[in-house]
Amino acid sequence: MMALRPSAIGRLLTAAVLLVGFGALALAAPKAEHKPAKPAAAVAPKKEAPKKDEAGISAPHAILVDAENGAVLYERDADKLIFPASLAKLMTAEYVFHELMEGRIKLTDEYTVSENAWRKGGAPSHGSTMFAAIHSKVPVDDLLHGMIIQSGNDACIVLAEGLAGNEADFAAKLTQRAREIGLAKSVFTNSNGLPDPNEYVTTRELAMLARHIILDYPEFYKIFGQPDFTWNKIHQPNRNPLLALVEGADGLKTGFTKEAGYGIVGSAVQNGVRLIVVVNGEKSAKERADESKKLLEWGFRNFEPRNLFAEGQILGSAKVFGGASGSVPLKATGQVKLMVPKAGGEKLIARIAYQGPVPAPVTQGQPIGQLKVWRDDKLVLQAPLQAAESVGQGNISGRAFDAVTEMVIALFRAGAERL
Repeated sequence: MMALRPSAIGRLLTAAVLLVGFGALALAAPKAEHKPAKPAAAVAPKKEAPKKDEAGISAPHAILVDAENGAVLYERDADKLIFPASLAKLMTAEYVFHELMEGRIKLTDEYTVSENAWRKGGAPSHGSTMFAAIHSKVPVDDLLHGMIIQSGNDACIVLAEGLAGNEADFAAKLTQRAREIGLAKSVFTNSNGLPDPNEYVTTRELAMLARHIILDYPEFYKIFGQPDFTWNKIHQPNRNPLLALVEGADGLKTGFTKEAGYGIVGSAVQNGVRLIVVVNGEKSAKERADESKKLLEWGFRNFEPRNLFAEGQILGSAKVFGGASGSVPLKATGQVKLMVPKAGGEKLIARIAYQGPVPAPVTQGQPIGQLKVWRDDKLVLQAPLQAAESVGQGNISGRAFDAVTEMVIALFRAGAERL
């Protein structure tokens, strides 16, 4: 694999895509989804943190992501199942934001603070709380502020009971919603991340969730950057240390339990570039703040955005079955950009992945697979691809030939598998 100079990245990556054979282009049929193993003692904070690396990071679990396209700049053990602690509140926030956007609830709707919410998440719990008074009615808008800014466990439970009747049913809705937005592994059993051995997430999926919130709910996302909130005459500052430590920081959430350790999901914008950082499993609040700050600043200092492919550029083609043409050209849905090291010398390789051959007819703009870009051996970017033009059905003899060809290929593959 040759090193790519930043100025030549687009041209050379295009060549890499065009030179790939069909066998490498075809995407294998998706496997059945398996429920991930439940985390046990392995997810607890490690007694000995990993050694520091090129970013100077020693956090057990960490990831740094370009918010614009989800490209990964840095990761460490980002796919291990871990306990979320209060970071689970991001999923509750997303669910409420979605309900608001769909018009099923309003910010002015009021939910009652039950005795259960008050005892488990209010003042008697001695945990993070917005101090909502028992049996009082609180508007959704204030519950969101209490949950996000003050990390109120009571606010979460009130929202859960108001939206689903009880926390168990609400948690099931959270897990279902997580699957809808692409979180394949995370499982939620409550609304606030209080300790439960059956609730778990991954560091990577927390970054995905944060990116989804930032891009899909820009108006609601502003709540995460508010410095403080007062409820029931009790003033509390935002618990996110990055707001004061990093230029341009405006979100998202901290979390801590003995089982999970100290974690944070943060985001900041500098020079028009937004990065998302997730750090988990730290042993103290100071380490959490220091490591997340260090990783964000490392990303801003060492990377810059570059265009890999122009909007509308043909990146390759996909094989078509039964069409007037044997293939269809593919393009991305817009510009394809990637954060690359300012020093250059980046080793990148790109491939087109799709499940095919694609049956005709094919309509221009039809989604067909993805462009995948690797940095060394790590997949760092996936961009959706679409048909650049339409392909109609072929004549009867052409479709018959394609059918016979596919049957022969299927027989050959079956024979090879038996060998």
